[in-house]
Amino acid sequence: MEPDATITCIDCGGVAHLLSTWPDDDPPQPGDIMVYRCADCLDRWDLELPVDEPGDG
Repeated sequence: MEPDATITCIDCGGVAHLLSTWPDDDPPQPGDIMVYRCADCLDRWDLELPVDEPGDG
């Protein structure tokens, strides 16, 4: 699963951009923490990459 490059800020509704990066030989895995920063209010959001449930997608 690839994390979204941007999300909607939970506080102000602005655009929060992904700050986390991963090496090419070690892509993001379920349970990894993704860090986002909002371009409008500058809030930081640390979100866990969700675990794929059987039967999803």
